[in-house]
Amino acid sequence: MIRTRVEQTSEMEHSSPVFLTSSFNFDNAEEMRAAFADETDDNIYSRFSNPSVQEFIDRMCVLEGVESGFATASGMSAVFAAMLSFLKKGDHLISCNAIFGSTHTVITKILPNYGIEFTYVPANNPETWQAAIRKNTKMIFLETPTNPGLDLIDLQYVGELARKNNIIFCVDNCFATPIGQLPAEFGADLIVHSATKWLDGQGRVLGGIVLGKKKLIHDIYLFCRSTGPALSPFNAWILSRSLETLEVRMERHVSNAFYLAQQLQQHPAISWLKYPFLESHPQYQIAKKQMKNGGGLICFDLKGGLESGRRFLDQLKMISRTANLGDTRSIASHPASTTHAKLTEEERMAVNISPGLIRISCGLEHREDILQDIVQAL
Repeated sequence: MIRTRVEQTSEMEHSSPVFLTSSFNFDNAEEMRAAFADETDDNIYSRFSNPSVQEFIDRMCVLEGVESGFATASGMSAVFAAMLSFLKKGDHLISCNAIFGSTHTVITKILPNYGIEFTYVPANNPETWQAAIRKNTKMIFLETPTNPGLDLIDLQYVGELARKNNIIFCVDNCFATPIGQLPAEFGADLIVHSATKWLDGQGRVLGGIVLGKKKLIHDIYLFCRSTGPALSPFNAWILSRSLETLEVRMERHVSNAFYLAQQLQQHPAISWLKYPFLESHPQYQIAKKQMKNGGGLICFDLKGGLESGRRFLDQLKMISRTANLGDTRSIASHPASTTHAKLTEEERMAVNISPGLIRISCGLEHREDILQDIVQAL
């Protein structure tokens, strides 16, 4: 049976305790030997495992409907571990071209240093994925909805493609969260999250997690056990508490985002607006097929380009300008001048990051307050 909380101690606490310890004792030499020989599941060292971290993992396994998981210090360490645990020199990775800026750096700058090849395919043209497969293709990686343009990729199509060709299928499910989308139902072997975002929900701690099939997660565990991207027990404890309110928080985030999208889509200062559950979204039918809701993000393109985007940020009064999303407070970002500024203009346009693109992470404030701040800044 999957555990969802740390076993209660003799103190009979209602909220699980946090295990702030670097290591764990043994009653005798034989118990210690057996633990180091992997004959038992006893905790040894918090770089390997920790009860507070395991509680967070167990809860995420239930939410994503998977067998196992491993938690890491950040979302990017989860992405890196998911890739480097399986990819070696001579292997080939396929990725959608619309991805988080740091993930783009890993794929294009770091993986080639290890002799790992990659091919980018358009997020909005899945027919090209089949043509990208080679004999040495080991993994398909994608985000859906994509960051920051909210394009959608048909998980069922890619899942069947990966299974047919015996390729590991890894999905970054950060934007949708397990409340909005369950990639494992569509064939994903691995699911990664930046727990720093919606899972925490209050902009407090860093964290990441890889979830999926038990055999694959064991390989990730062995990689991370030696390389050390361990999640802090305190951060894990915070994240476990946050998961208790994830569903109710997402209800408000989603309803706010949908309302803002409906109200802003015809605004004269906006060229176009995307939200997965608006019928105007180019992949609306895919969204309805694989998502339970449209998520807590909207994005739109401002007429006037780069300067309009910067001016919009400067005019905001309530909405935060910060490098995060999924917070209780609404957050605005201008990817062309911040998170994706290191991409060339050609690379940005290839993934629909226009000079005037604005991404709004809709918080828990009253929807009219959020709308009023956006409108006055436009």
